Amino acid sequence: MDTLTKIGKSVIHCGKNNNRIYLMSLDFSDLPIIIDQLDRLASEEGYTKIIAKVPTYAKEIFENSGYIEEASIPYFYQDKESSHFFSKYLDNNRRVDPFKENCIQVLKKAKLKKGIQDIKPLEEHFFCRMATEEDVEDMALVYQQVFKSYPFPIQDKTYLLKTMKENVVYFGIWNKKKLVALSSIEISKDYANAEMTDFATIEDYRGKGFAGYLLDEMEKKLHSMEIYTAYTIARAKSFGMNITFSKQGYTYSGTLINNTNISGHIESMNIWYKSLRNLCNS
Repeated sequence: MDTLTKIGKSVIHCGKNNNRIYLMSLDFSDLPIIIDQLDRLASEEGYTKIIAKVPTYAKEIFENSGYIEEASIPYFYQDKESSHFFSKYLDNNRRVDPFKENCIQVLKKAKLKKGIQDIKPLEEHFFCRMATEEDVEDMALVYQQVFKSYPFPIQDKTYLLKTMKENVVYFGIWNKKKLVALSSIEISKDYANAEMTDFATIEDYRGKGFAGYLLDEMEKKLHSMEIYTAYTIARAKSFGMNITFSKQGYTYSGTLINNTNISGHIESMNIWYKSLRNLCNS
């Protein structure tokens, strides 16, 4: 499994599972030397991609260092500075998505649904709530059933418990006592943003609109938390997830090519974002 570590004061996620380095949080003091450090690490480990999520102040440095901008999120940091997703490909094969045409069709269909919210009420015997520490074993089992692989170890109850104690809020839908769907909010209070992620529904319960219901509930949770931007990194070939975020009023802002190992394959991922400022002030 890939690991979280630091280069200087900046946080990276790297390993053979995703075969990449992901610069998740850049510290200003590490510029510009971190560019060479990332290159050196990628070369030593044989990684085929480096992806960097950086503020606007670092944009020119990465553009001049062989990176291409694949996506961006405005007002990402404290509702002020934008975030930019820059990628450098170290293997030409990684630049080419074999499912490109499928992903284009997914995006076209999702955009047609922009803002057409249709949250389905839960059927009898189903209920939604925040998950607690007592739920982690069942949560791990759901994630094990749904994902053959995942960029982070959400199939591990120890990891779920650790993140729950730090900055992640998990939501679930139960059918009586059986957990059947999950999602999470990864909250950055320092930057006033939140990633809406880790959506999973057991196969027998799909088609009931659970992802949309969970997303709506998670947004309600953020209303009182002074979180101004919500975003997701969704599988580019998933009709369901892209349509869910488009219906909820999120804006598409780019695609990260062959970025993430999920369900057994490296896949491209779409970035969707939404400003919550009006909700926070209401």
